[in-house]
Amino acid sequence: MSASAQGLCEFIDASPSPFHLCATAAARLTAAGYTELAEADAWPAAGRFFTVRAGSLVAWDSSGAPDRPFRVIGGHTDSPNLRVKQNPDRVVAGWRVVALQPYGGVWLNSWLDRDLGISGRLSVRAGASIEHPLVRIDDPVLRVPQLAIHLAEDRAALKLDPQRHVNGVWALGDAPASFVGFVAEHAGVDAADVLGFDLMTHELTPATVWGADGEFLSAARLDNQATCYAGLEALLDIGAEPGSHIPVLALFDHEEVGSTSDHGAQSDLLVTVLERIVLAAGGGREDFLRRTAASMVASGDMAHATHPNYADRHEPGHPIVVNGGPVLKVQPNLRYATDGRTAAAFELACRQAGVRLQRYEHRADLPCGSTIGPMTSARTGIPTVDVGAPQLAMHSARELMGSRDVAAYTAALRAFLVPG
Repeated sequence: MSASAQGLCEFIDASPSPFHLCATAAARLTAAGYTELAEADAWPAAGRFFTVRAGSLVAWDSSGAPDRPFRVIGGHTDSPNLRVKQNPDRVVAGWRVVALQPYGGVWLNSWLDRDLGISGRLSVRAGASIEHPLVRIDDPVLRVPQLAIHLAEDRAALKLDPQRHVNGVWALGDAPASFVGFVAEHAGVDAADVLGFDLMTHELTPATVWGADGEFLSAARLDNQATCYAGLEALLDIGAEPGSHIPVLALFDHEEVGSTSDHGAQSDLLVTVLERIVLAAGGGREDFLRRTAASMVASGDMAHATHPNYADRHEPGHPIVVNGGPVLKVQPNLRYATDGRTAAAFELACRQAGVRLQRYEHRADLPCGSTIGPMTSARTGIPTVDVGAPQLAMHSARELMGSRDVAAYTAALRAFLVPG
């Protein structure tokens, strides 16, 4: 198995935004012999392909028998962060400030007093057309400063207002300067040609393996780039093995804000790709429906490990440990899509891979988060299991997982793609 903790660190460091993650994955797929297909083009009958729609990517290998059902690994490319507002330039008390907007369920306190870079994409005029170059600034250009403890009304519980307290300092001066123009200059683009942008902050500390025996991994965006990496490694590790199913990797943007976009998990992206695979091979609508009925999805997202300082916040009958293997996520009110059928299939995959499976349930007296699992299952009609790797500090600017869980998670996902 090629997946490793160091490999995940390198993947995360290369992917500060959903757009960069798709570029990172596309480069790996291309190097492995996959071909990128544009959605507007006609698709070949069979082969190893991927397509990218903005910050989402779907890859598949239909090079074997074309009439097989699908095994799909799903994940999401986005993570909670602070994003640049459309008119970001402010001057406050002599400070040049960039107005930022929280994205998703961001744990705001964790973003204070950190060196922040900028990443995303610009939409620029290029003659009569529009291009969308990626942009990345890894210099510490922004910082959201904490209030001094001496000025706090309540030192025990400082409450942040997302409108007023999470804007980023970037310069001094009495007149506003164009932050978007600054970013455009770094990207080698004329500021006058910038017609739109999708810019976000990213934490600059590199991902690292640490601990007395190297048993931990700390990084930004583990939720959910750890799944993106493990799913990609699982797909690539299959190689030329045909298997009984067509393996598919579907990585969606916008999960952290509900997935309702043209390329989120509630869009037609996955359904369209699956149907086009069938149609390109000469099948029809009946073939597509029969094959999806025999398919299955593993919705991969990170899972809550039992926190040593807050053990009482967890379901006492379901302790989850890091480096203890992948996690099956069950929630009877369908915040997760797992049922007995799909749980059994993933348990079998873990046994096939030789890794231990842990089973997670959320406390009944606390609200439970969700994943792309329920919406993917409802959107496609394909039975779905929700799984993940255990971590601490979910939605923090920097998160923690077990270093040995990377390979175990990948092995389980590979076995799910190619059931024995």
